Amino acid sequence: MLQKLFTSKLLKSASIASLLLFPATGLQTAVAADRIYATYGAFESSVAIEDLAKFAKTGEIEGGLIDYARRLTPAQLERLRGILTTPVDLSPVAISQFLYSSIGETLLQRLGQLIRTEATLPGFYAIRSALILAAAENRQGFTLLDVLRQFPTNGIRVDLGQSLEIVEELQAVINRTNEAIALVQRQSAAAAIAQQPANFSQLPDLRQRGRFTWTKRTLELYDSSRDRAFIADLYLPNSYLSPPSLTPHSSLLTPVIVISHGLGSDRNSFGYLAQQLASYGFAVAVPEHPNSNAEQLRSLLNGRATAVTPPREFINRPLDVSYLLDVLAQLDRTDSSFALNLQQVGVVGHSYGGYTALALAGAKLNFNQLQQDCENLGETFNLSLLLQCRTLELPRTQYNLRDKRIKAAIAINPIASALFGKAGLSQIKIPVTIASSSDDKVAPALPEQILPFTWLTAQNKYLLLLAGGTHFSAADKSDPGSEPLPIPESVIGPDPSLARRYLGAWSVAFFETYVAGSQQYRPYLSADYARFISQMPLTLSLVQSLPLESLTQ
Repeated sequence: MLQKLFTSKLLKSASIASLLLFPATGLQTAVAADRIYATYGAFESSVAIEDLAKFAKTGEIEGGLIDYARRLTPAQLERLRGILTTPVDLSPVAISQFLYSSIGETLLQRLGQLIRTEATLPGFYAIRSALILAAAENRQGFTLLDVLRQFPTNGIRVDLGQSLEIVEELQAVINRTNEAIALVQRQSAAAAIAQQPANFSQLPDLRQRGRFTWTKRTLELYDSSRDRAFIADLYLPNSYLSPPSLTPHSSLLTPVIVISHGLGSDRNSFGYLAQQLASYGFAVAVPEHPNSNAEQLRSLLNGRATAVTPPREFINRPLDVSYLLDVLAQLDRTDSSFALNLQQVGVVGHSYGGYTALALAGAKLNFNQLQQDCENLGETFNLSLLLQCRTLELPRTQYNLRDKRIKAAIAINPIASALFGKAGLSQIKIPVTIASSSDDKVAPALPEQILPFTWLTAQNKYLLLLAGGTHFSAADKSDPGSEPLPIPESVIGPDPSLARRYLGAWSVAFFETYVAGSQQYRPYLSADYARFISQMPLTLSLVQSLPLESLTQ
């Protein structure tokens, strides 16, 4: 989006760039109740709020807006109208709770350096006040225009020089990310050509359900050592519907997979993947992490919690999985209906759950890397660092979060760069897949997945890239009746069902190979197969190595 908005002509127009910069990056900003003043060195110009309001309502361009409108295309003008009038359906309590959290305050501090009061003071408090008041007076949803009118001074000044520097820095980040994505796609295409071709049209389609039925059970768990209660869904395979084309697991014991959800989500968000794996004969356990789930986010938005998630969750999440495996082992000993192989376990995680999966796989927390990466947190474009840097609030000790029962891991859109760094990720020795999305604005592809992939030293490692995918492409909706903050379709991205079919097929092949030990699935773990199932608008690439020097030039 930024590449389209900030063309070279637009960058020359200092005032209109100030209007578009913050909404385009996903932050709702505020300006003066009467006028926006944009400064660029000794140059200053302004636009009246009422001129913007009339333009937003009728499309008519008057007053100071005329000069700026000449520099924009019709599509850009229409985009500006949408930015000014699109409602945000959040309560004043929800807005207030987020903006008073540590992550919200970090965002406000950066924004307040660019958007200042009429007296040129940082806009931190004024922006927060305007957002909360706009939400309070417009209970059916507030717009950017509503926020502008609530700004508590007569004028607001935007430093265009600093704003344009940020735009240029962001454009450089976008360019580097695009180059890295292009490199992955080229390497994948070359590998697909070089590999021994397989006739996948004659092999079972792993995107389709397997031949097992399954039973779903919900377990209520309590770890007394941590005074922590949580629940987990367990999908147990039953029997074959018909003879499978591929031989089932040779072992009499059922292999186990654990799925860890992301921040603000719940155990339903990867129910589709649990069912897919269960249909191929895996027992799948899906815990719900209590202080980083949808209920925690709902508590924050309703005023019952003060943080998006407490720092201790970085330790508790992996321990949840280990405790769940302990409980399953006990049930396996006492319940004859269980026959689980709990020494050969796979783990899948998304986002925060991706961190969880990598920690269980053997990656070690790296406080030195965290300290270094978090020193300039106010200047980052990597939103995931706002969460990662909260780990610095933990006691500095050696946390051993690895679970030796985990034999293979899939991390989908993980947050990993500062938490582990190269030193931490190089500790993983088991097979690992990192899945990345080109349009991920929460955990950006280059710093959070592509570069970390090159730090892995495991013999069997894979990088899956969804071109056109977002941070939310792989995750299904949480419980439809209790989603605390519904994600707009435009943020989810195009055709998420494609992403879920890709990951379903890949997970079956990956865990059949490295957990169940069925080598007949290995042909699916190839760039050739990725090319075979890849479709527009979400294309799939796969590499097993990347030249680091090409990414760091």
